[in-house]
Order: sequence, then C-alpha cells, then structure tokens
Amino acid sequence: MALIRKVRGHEPVIGDNTFLAETAVILGDVTIGRDCSIWYNAVLRGDVNRIVIGDRTNIQDGVVLHTIYDKAKHPSQTIIGSDVSVGHNAIIHGAVIEDNCLIGMGATLLDNAHIPSGCIIAANALVLSNAKLEPNSVYAGVPAKKVKEVTEEQREEIIRRTARDYMLYASWYKEDE
Repeated sequence: MALIRKVRGHEPVIGDNTFLAETAVILGDVTIGRDCSIWYNAVLRGDVNRIVIGDRTNIQDGVVLHTIYDKAKHPSQTIIGSDVSVGHNAIIHGAVIEDNCLIGMGATLLDNAHIPSGCIIAANALVLSNAKLEPNSVYAGVPAKKVKEVTEEQREEIIRRTARDYMLYASWYKEDE
C-alpha cells in the first residue's frame, strides 16, 4: 500500500479509480483527480505547499513533485492538469502544467514555470523558473527552447495515446487486487 500521510494538518485527497503503486509516497496538501495513476517510487511531497493533479493524469516511476514553502518570498505550487503524462524520473518543482501535455523522462520543470495546454517537454529538458512557454509546442534542451509546433498527429499519437495507455496499464494492477 502506498505511503499516504497527513502533514501540517493537510491530508491527501485521492480521486475515485486512481491507482497508487505500493511504493508511491503522497504527503500533505496533495489532491489527485479521478482515474489517475501514481507509479512506483513517485514522491508527491505536499508538505510545504499545495500539489494538485487533474483527472486521467499519470505520474510515472521515480517522479518527484514538490514546491516552495507557502510563507516564502516567492512561493510555488505544483498544479498539473488533466490528461497529462509525467515521464519516469521527471522532477516538477512548483510548476503549472495545463491539460493534455507530455513531460518527458528525466525532464525538470522549476518553480513558477507555466506549461500551457498541448505541450511536449522532451526527455531531460530543463524548464527554468518563471518560464512562460507557448501552447501546442515542443520544448527540448538545457535550458529548454521551443523546437517546433505540436502537430495534430503528435497530439493524438503521443500526448493522448500515452494518457490512455497509462489508464490501461493501471487497470492491469487493479485486476490483481
């Protein structure tokens, strides 16, 4: 069973039909929507500020979500929309990610960065603090720069398919419970 713990008076809220891997860690002010999946060794640490995840979003193995303290000079919250896939070992520290995005494996998104709907952040990309990206765009590199527009085919075959696939994968684990 996942480690779910109340911190500073905040208890995580988990939506219906959400899969939590046994080694997932969910702490404090964390809200997870419906039909999500939180995979092995993912850490959602809402101890210093809020983390919110929309519906049908997958947080893959080894992902770390955190924020900056709510009483700090420049606090941050991690807000992730619906139908988002966050790839293995990504780090999201106080960034906002709108709906229908794919965050590649090992990518790092820093405080108060804003990722609008339809973006793909490439594997190992670094999105700097306070970055304001363009919607429906692919960003890659260190620091991340726009490399092209997301085509409708990429939106369907990469972003939407990945989100659907992870709902399927999670169902395999629920069958064996």
